[in-house]
Amino acid sequence: MTDEPVDVGQERLRRWRLVLGGDTADGTGCALSGQDAAMDRALAALYGKEDGARTGRDRSAGLGSSAPSVARWLGDIRTYFPSSVVQVMQRDAIDRLGLAALLTEPEMLEAVEADVHLVGTLLSLHKAMPETTKETARAVVRKVVEDLEQRLAARTRATLTGALDRSARVSRPRHHDIDWNRTIAANLKHYLPEHRTVVPERFVGYGRASRSVRKEVVLCVDQSGSMAASVVYAAVFGAVLASMRSIGTRLVVFDTAVVDLTEQLDDPVDVLFGTRLGGGTDINRALAYCQSQITRPTETVVVLISDLYEGGIRDEMLKRVAAMKAAGVQFVTLLALSDEGAPAYDREHASALAALGTPAFACTPDLFPEVMAAAIEKRPLPIPDPTGDA
Repeated sequence: MTDEPVDVGQERLRRWRLVLGGDTADGTGCALSGQDAAMDRALAALYGKEDGARTGRDRSAGLGSSAPSVARWLGDIRTYFPSSVVQVMQRDAIDRLGLAALLTEPEMLEAVEADVHLVGTLLSLHKAMPETTKETARAVVRKVVEDLEQRLAARTRATLTGALDRSARVSRPRHHDIDWNRTIAANLKHYLPEHRTVVPERFVGYGRASRSVRKEVVLCVDQSGSMAASVVYAAVFGAVLASMRSIGTRLVVFDTAVVDLTEQLDDPVDVLFGTRLGGGTDINRALAYCQSQITRPTETVVVLISDLYEGGIRDEMLKRVAAMKAAGVQFVTLLALSDEGAPAYDREHASALAALGTPAFACTPDLFPEVMAAAIEKRPLPIPDPTGDA
């Protein structure tokens, strides 16, 4: 038995019909049935009207205003589309149809496909949620956080442990601490062929392993609304770093106020519910606080995660960065810590920081361990090619 051949032309018409929506002017003349028709209804509920024509009641006409009807729609799209598409459609439904308020209802939260962006939305709605919904919302956030930790934690610990070991190398190691491979490589020019041996002039080794804190990391995170995904990832990475005995980790979030969430780093979910997405931005005030917490500048890495729209005192902000760098602090500026790349950001401030030797760039979660390892070892950062950004 052979598969029925696909009519390429008909398949193309079918896809265009799903894209164009079936208005009389779409020009396909293609009728849908079965699952295709159900997919079309799910798409039409969200994209069936132009944004400009959707006002007042019409804005949510496709899905209705009740949680049960939206929950049914969420179930439908999970049936007909892959997870990555479902997450995009959910995001569009929140933005286009004003469905954020419905996420304060437990049945809605149980129906959604949880991802980083949904967590950001839930955090912004947290204060408005009824008590009956908060536990459900917390469970959704915890699931996403646990998935992210599972994806990122092991590689982060391995990468940074290696960086810490390399940064602890000493030039006069004790015999048991000599790194023989690197010592030989560093002294190959002193090879004596008649004796078939290397006479080392310089030994390379590791400092003795210590249980004490060897490096300090300060994560200074902008919690304005546009930074939602970055806040989620920063909380996860903060918890991972805090679990490493040889790294002292501090997490500071800010808008126009500054909040130190270091004491909650053992549970990133507590960290996230301690933030308040939205509001203004005062980077200078946040950096002033971080600067006051630094006791070992030459062993400290400060990571500012912000779109750099400064509502405070710009010149003071730049002076603080310059002062920290002059004291020996490794300063890293990330425009975003997410998979989406650089958001809108203040290019003037980014240029000013670059002039201080602190280029600002967007960083994916997968690249973040390498960025931190480079900062710990005081070597050039692995800045991705932004094709024109920052």
